[in-house]
Amino acid sequence: MTETELERWQKRFSAPDYIFGTAPNAFLKSKVGLLRKGQTALAIADGEGRNGVFLAEQGLDVLSIDFSTAGQAKARALAAARGVHMRVELADVIDWAYPPAAFDVVAAVFIQFADPAQREKIFAGIKRTLKPGGLLLMQGYRPKQLEYKTGGPPFLDHLYTRELLERAFDDFASIDIVEHDSVIAEGTHHVGMSALIDLVARKSI
Repeated sequence: MTETELERWQKRFSAPDYIFGTAPNAFLKSKVGLLRKGQTALAIADGEGRNGVFLAEQGLDVLSIDFSTAGQAKARALAAARGVHMRVELADVIDWAYPPAAFDVVAAVFIQFADPAQREKIFAGIKRTLKPGGLLLMQGYRPKQLEYKTGGPPFLDHLYTRELLERAFDDFASIDIVEHDSVIAEGTHHVGMSALIDLVARKSI
């Protein structure tokens, strides 16, 4: 019997350690200057909560969504350990409602479990749920990551290219894309030289 995606992540997140670490993603942390206390933020597929908790530590009102109860138990524990409040909602991020104009900031870090059709639904949800002028912070792997094999999916069509992201968010007011190969160390599952692509985009007002 084939293991489902949910079963795979439940098993991963059931490990006693935080498999991606408890520190925020380095790209997200580097954009702290763009964040403002009191803003609403959505952390998509936030897993064990490291990125959502970081946003909450900056004074943002954070909703962390994921489909793994095992991951979310650790996210709640991390928020408690750090002394911050973070809302946590069990959700399939592909089919979640993404309420219109609800968030000032959306963080989408390594959400490349999605195939092209699923990705299209998630991206449409992101665009809908951001407020006018809202900020999207996204990091993912580029196709060259298949050579490094230091994290991410083994499927080419799940990975991001500059052209793909430019096309997906071409109606935004601004798009800043940086492609780079960098060494990362995020827990035990994202370690080593990695082919990354960073997107900072601002929705039109």
